[in-house]
Amino acid sequence: MTDQRGTVTHLQIKIARDVPMRRTESVQVIADRGIADDVNARAGSARQVLLMDEETLALFGLTAGRVRENITTRGIDLKSLQRGTRLRIGAAIFEITIPCAPCEFIDEIQPGLRDKMAGQRGMLARVIESGEIKIGDVVQVMR
Repeated sequence: MTDQRGTVTHLQIKIARDVPMRRTESVQVIADRGIADDVNARAGSARQVLLMDEETLALFGLTAGRVRENITTRGIDLKSLQRGTRLRIGAAIFEITIPCAPCEFIDEIQPGLRDKMAGQRGMLARVIESGEIKIGDVVQVMR
């Protein structure tokens, strides 16, 4: 695997269902749980955190947080990461679990967008090691 590095450009917390994501400058992530105060933080879940890259968002004319991702990155090809790949992001470590399939709400953003985004809505991960993440932190694929 090549040495892949990127940067955290935006951070969002889902504080409740069916409300806009809350942007923040930093988040605390908790091992085997997810992002503190995020409604999707659940022990044992493979869907604790959603990572999405700016480059893919730009292809669809979308802004950070629009597809409800928690961590927006730049400079790392998230779609190329295999299940089990570990990432160090700031002080935390994550493990890629599965690609995130576009949900019904994606068509509310733009009709037909759900089909267009198939295989491109980012990667879901679980938290392996707790820590703080801030905008500007490095995203590093671990060997």
